[in-house]
Amino acid sequence: MNRFTLARREAVLCLALALLYFIAWYASAYFIPPEAEWEGIPLWFLQSCMVMPLLFIVLCAAMLRFLFVPVPLDEREPPHES
Repeated sequence: MNRFTLARREAVLCLALALLYFIAWYASAYFIPPEAEWEGIPLWFLQSCMVMPLLFIVLCAAMLRFLFVPVPLDEREPPHES
């Protein structure tokens, strides 16, 4: 696999994770009832502004560790033929 194919795959993975984050944030902010609370903190706020970012930091680190491939940037590839 050449580095451009890897870069395209990793860009799609990053976009998918960002879209998943937005969907999860939207769901936790708008589908949790406003009166639901946990120790005096509204559950929608706790979920969308505290728990969700920490979860996605862990998911991002896992994606970097297990799905991304290190690519040497100092090697030159032959010119790409169309």
